[in-house]
Amino acid sequence: MPNQIDLVILGSTGSIGVQALEIVEANPDKFRVVALGAGSSNLQLLADQAKRFSVPVVATTGDRETLTRMLVGTNKIEVIDGAKSSSEIAAIACDIVLNGISGSIGLGPTLAALSVGNKVALANKESLVAGGDLVMAFGRDQIIPVDSEHSALYQCFLSGKASEVKQVILTASGGPFRDRNDLSDISVADALNHPTWSMGPVVTINSATLLNKGLEIIEAHYLFGLAYEVIEAVIHPQSVVHSFVEFNDGSTIAQASPPNMKGPIAYALAYPERINKACAPIDWSKSHTWNFSPIDNEKYPAVELAKRCGELGGGLPAVYNAANEVAVAAFLAQRIKFTAIIELVERVVQAFGSNTPTTIRDISDVSAIEQSARMKAEELIKEIA
Repeated sequence: MPNQIDLVILGSTGSIGVQALEIVEANPDKFRVVALGAGSSNLQLLADQAKRFSVPVVATTGDRETLTRMLVGTNKIEVIDGAKSSSEIAAIACDIVLNGISGSIGLGPTLAALSVGNKVALANKESLVAGGDLVMAFGRDQIIPVDSEHSALYQCFLSGKASEVKQVILTASGGPFRDRNDLSDISVADALNHPTWSMGPVVTINSATLLNKGLEIIEAHYLFGLAYEVIEAVIHPQSVVHSFVEFNDGSTIAQASPPNMKGPIAYALAYPERINKACAPIDWSKSHTWNFSPIDNEKYPAVELAKRCGELGGGLPAVYNAANEVAVAAFLAQRIKFTAIIELVERVVQAFGSNTPTTIRDISDVSAIEQSARMKAEELIKEIA
């Protein structure tokens, strides 16, 4: 079919990947999937996706033989396995690579895609948090953000010049505990019960601690070349307005849509075009009340901690992210309390202080920093637990 957009989708069995494939299925004349990649947790879904979309190449960190057996009876599908399988398919010639991988393991595939000239629809915020300088060395025009907040900023920035921007404001739902003061006995089920968004478990926990907003502030710094002092965040429980850009003439431009990731995913995949009915619009036949309030930094210290790490730069953002990945995994495994997540991240960041490289030369530098941070986090868990 003429003018089809060739896609590589990384993290195809996760929330972002599944929704992206629903967009593809609804627009078969628009998109063609040339490769899918996923981890080891849901090989059957990966196989089903490969069959459904007639994908010629699939990649997995799971068992190659198991996946190959699941694909028996289909046209020949190449199976790539191993820790670098996502990076291999990210380098396949295509129009755009959607990186929906969760965690800093998404950095390698992002760099692999960019290094061969592929555009990246980036949902993996950790790529920028851990390796922002490496990623942005390829230029801003190769990356289209998928996070709802950064997609909103991307769209709002079209209303003026970068030199005219006074500040940007990201919105945060506040998670499930925005109206709860005592967080000492939060269960895993409580923390996973997000009031407005349907996301994977790690992102949902990050939303509950607001560490997600800290990551997004660092991400915004790199994506748009913004100083940290002009990036703010506010609580917006309805999650309809995703970000604001305030210009120097006093005008503030906002992007609003119901809380549904299909909108920003579709915007990134089809840019500069828009996909008709990508998501349901706001129903203006009904009354709406939208609330905005400042973030309580005592209750949610992760946001200011992210800014400090970002301003100090070097390897500290990678430390911040790696420590959180360990802390969230420990909470989900019921090894630590909810309140210990950010306590652990803070203590790891403090332990490193300014003792991280000021310049990140390559991905091996990032890996070394992250490994050290993870080891320190595991050491501290024994004290906290």
